[in-house]
This record gives sequence, structure tokens and C-alpha cells, in this order.
Amino acid sequence: MTSQKRNLPQVMRAQFLESFKTPYVLRTVPLPKPSSLYDLLIKVDASSYCHTDAVLSEGLMPPNPPSFPHIGCHEFAGTILSVPLSDTSAMTFKVGDRIGVPGRAFNPCGSCFECLDEKGPDSDPTGYSVFCPNSGNNGLSRAGGFAEYAVVDARQVAPIPSSMTAVETAPLMCAGVTIYSALKRCQLQPGQRVGIVGCGGGLGHLGLQFASKMGLKVMGLDSADGALKLARELDTGARIVDVRTEQADNVVQEVGKEDGKKDSGDMGLDAVIILPESQKAFEYGVRLLKNHGKCVVVSFPEAGFHFSARDVVFRDISIVGSLVGSNKALREMLEFAAEHRVRAVIKTFPLSKLNELVTEYRKGSGGKLVIDMSLET
Repeated sequence: MTSQKRNLPQVMRAQFLESFKTPYVLRTVPLPKPSSLYDLLIKVDASSYCHTDAVLSEGLMPPNPPSFPHIGCHEFAGTILSVPLSDTSAMTFKVGDRIGVPGRAFNPCGSCFECLDEKGPDSDPTGYSVFCPNSGNNGLSRAGGFAEYAVVDARQVAPIPSSMTAVETAPLMCAGVTIYSALKRCQLQPGQRVGIVGCGGGLGHLGLQFASKMGLKVMGLDSADGALKLARELDTGARIVDVRTEQADNVVQEVGKEDGKKDSGDMGLDAVIILPESQKAFEYGVRLLKNHGKCVVVSFPEAGFHFSARDVVFRDISIVGSLVGSNKALREMLEFAAEHRVRAVIKTFPLSKLNELVTEYRKGSGGKLVIDMSLET
């Protein structure tokens, strides 16, 4: 049973992926229905396009989607239309609340080792984990946000701060929490140095803002004219490097001189975050690290990355991965973004123009592309 607004429509419009490597198809289908004690029915107000949507549409994320037709999008925001009539500790939401929705984790099992692990500093309460292998993933293994309505899990969402719009919130539900969590994985203190490789993309340009507001000395690196322009125009105080024209060794020497360092092993960055799916980008980033530095990998190219054993053994470089953040981290990130005015550079489209959005994405101009449901006539 649910408590909900009356007069809901019987059908909705949604953009469907009907096969790999094909355009989206706009169709009219019945509204989804909540089916568990934690399910919320929401009206989608904004849905953001992510690199993972592009990877999924190319057939590079097996076994997802599990079937066609499929509604994508794992970073969106909306307004709650119904909540379960059940007394659960997680049900702090009410009809009319505005929420941000990430992909993970829809209806986790609550009993696996991931769901029972609460040892990490950002772990969620026992019984829920974004890493649950038995959970659904909005937009990947189940229907996502490229639709007028969606069913989501109350435990996976976060309230939208009053100072933020749905369009501003949607890109933060994947890009925002992913780069925020990657920065936390760096384990740096204010004043230490971090490099963001791929700084003009969706995650990267948010990372420049988050990192600078965290008090870090930030270096952004990219190889595309549009991305570099966007990164510089943010005016975060970060040093922006065009990797096509500046050699990594020269950058390290300049940083060492600025820091007053004399030993080569003590020159460079304390951590780098690798966002592009490029071996050259990975190698460039690692070369920027001082001894004992950390490389945080976020991208996942099909062929993987090759690393130098000498870097790991003789320079004590550590390489770790970072996927997403817990619901606790998601809420923390949203509050941080609201307080410090961290916002994506956004271009909006109506739902009916999703394929035009994809065409724009392929130009590689940087920033985030968002479906704004209010633009539909």
C-alpha cells in the first residue's frame, strides 16, 4: 500500500534503447508501480547523461542491460508522488519532497557481506550497501531516469538542498558523488597537491571545484581544446595543463621548484585521479606523482591499464580504484556542493531531444548535458 497524490496519469513517455548502437526511441508506456516496502514513485524533473550511458549503449557493459527495450540514466532528480504506508526507519520522506537519485543501489538483499559491512568511515547502516551484488542499478540493470516517472529506493536517494534545482542536482548523482568519493580516496589534507586528469569533462570540472573548496592545491590536465577552455573558465585557482604541449617531467620540476624541493623523488603531486580511458593519460598522471604518491583510477577501459612495476616497487606508488560513494557520502557531497556553490556547467534539452543530446555529447565539449522535463511543451 502507498500514500500518494491522486489523479496520476495511466501512461508516461520514456526514451528507450531498443538495441545496441542505435538511437533512443520515444514511446508511451504505463507508469511503473512500487512493489517493495522502500519503493518511492517519483515524477522525474531532470535526468543527466553520463559517459556510462554511452558505454552501455555500445554494448560494453555486459550483462547490462539485461533486456530490451531499456530505459537508461542513472543520475536524475525528481519529486516524490507516493511513499509506502509502512513504518520503516528509512522512510523519512513524504509526498512532495525533492530528491536526487543515483544508480546504486535499488532493493539490495540486506544480508550479503557488503550489506552487513559497516566498518568503513562512509559505510551505510547495516542492511544496505551501494555495493550489494544482488541489488538493482537504475539505468543499467533496471529502468532509469530517461522517463517522466520512475520507481526508486528510499534508501538510495538524498534530499535536494533548498538552494539547488533538480537540473543542478541530477549531474551530481553520478558525476558528483563519483569524483567527490575519488577525492576522499586520495586521503589528502588541505595544502597537499592533487591532479585531475581529464579535468574538463563531466567529472573533471566538478572535481576542480570540489578539490579547490577542500583546500587542496589543484592541477587540472586535459588534451581537448573545449575541455581546457571550460576548465580555465571555471576560475577555481587550479593550474590547468595542456598535456599536448607540456611534458610531465617539466611540470614536476616546476612544482618542485615552487615547493622548494631539492630531491627529485620529493617533487610532484601527492595524488592523481585518472578519468580518461587512455593509457597515455594514465602514464602521464603517474609520472606527476612524487614518491609514495597515490593514483586513484575511476575509468575502466575494456583493455584495462598497464602500470610500471618499477613505479610501484621503487617509488612506492599506490594504485587504487574508486567507483561510487555510499548514501552517506552522497548526502555529504550534496550538502558540500550547496554550501560551496559547486555546480556543473550544464546544457539542457527536452526529453524528446535525447538523441540530439547524444550528438552533442560526442563533440566532447565538456561539462554535463541534462534532460530538463520542464522544457517539454
